[in-house]
This record gives sequence, C-alpha cells and structure tokens, in this order.
Amino acid sequence: MKNHINIYNNLIKLTRDKKLYLNAGSTETFSLRLIFFLIHFALFLRNYKKDNSKKILQEIYDYNFRQLEISIREIGYGDVSINKKMKDYLNLFHKIISDVDTWDKMDTKKKSIFFENIIGKDANQTFFIDYFDKYETFLKKNTLNSFTKDILKMNN
Repeated sequence: MKNHINIYNNLIKLTRDKKLYLNAGSTETFSLRLIFFLIHFALFLRNYKKDNSKKILQEIYDYNFRQLEISIREIGYGDVSINKKMKDYLNLFHKIISDVDTWDKMDTKKKSIFFENIIGKDANQTFFIDYFDKYETFLKKNTLNSFTKDILKMNN
C-alpha cells in the first residue's frame, strides 16, 4: 500500500506543475487538476501495462480512484453527488485512456484535437503536446518501481 501512495503522490506532483495551468487558458480548479491527473494516469497505465501484471495495475487503479473519491468528499459533496461525480470522472478517464492508447502513433493534429476536447479551445495545444510527449519519454526511461520510491522529478 505504501508503494501505491508514492505512485499517487508522484502523479499528483506532476499535476501541480504551474506551467500546465498557465497554458490551459483558465484558472486552476479542482476539475482542471483532475483532468491533468487523469491524463498523466492514463499515460502511466498505458506505458506500464506491457511490463507489469494486470493485478498490480488494477490495485494502483483502485487505489488512485479511492483517493480521488476521498478528495471529492473533502470538498464537501454528499454521497449522492459523489456517486454521480465518480461516475462522470470514470467515464472521462476511460475516454482519455481510449484516446491515448495510440499516443505514440498520433500525429500533432490528432493530439491537438485531443487537448482541445479535453482541456478546451483556449489551451495552448502546442505546449501540451510537447509536455505530454516529454512525459511519455520520461515514463519509458523509468520503471514502475521508480514511481514507488520517493517523489520523482520530471525535467521538462
């Protein structure tokens, strides 16, 4: 379980990068932070699914979504609202996973459309394409095990 919290914390740290919000075309909100988390997490799972067991990745998936549910509760949503929000976020996450499944084969135009649809038309798609391409390279250079250690730093 300690390993899962380190993975979660590493993903959260990546989503707190101020450059993401400066290039999003809007202010930092819980929803936008969550979108960045989901994109990071989707690429994370996509990258590590080849070399790791489904059981481990499922445990990480479950842990991360339990943490998200806790965060939503801390904001003050009630049980009915939490269930609806979690369903919405899970649907969004599965859409993101589907979209990024072929990330390394996608051309710039397709990636730009992806960010326009997920983040918005005001977002600097060029920045996000470059950022997440670098993130993909970062994932390829690091093992899943490296995410279970202390907080990582991605040089971008």
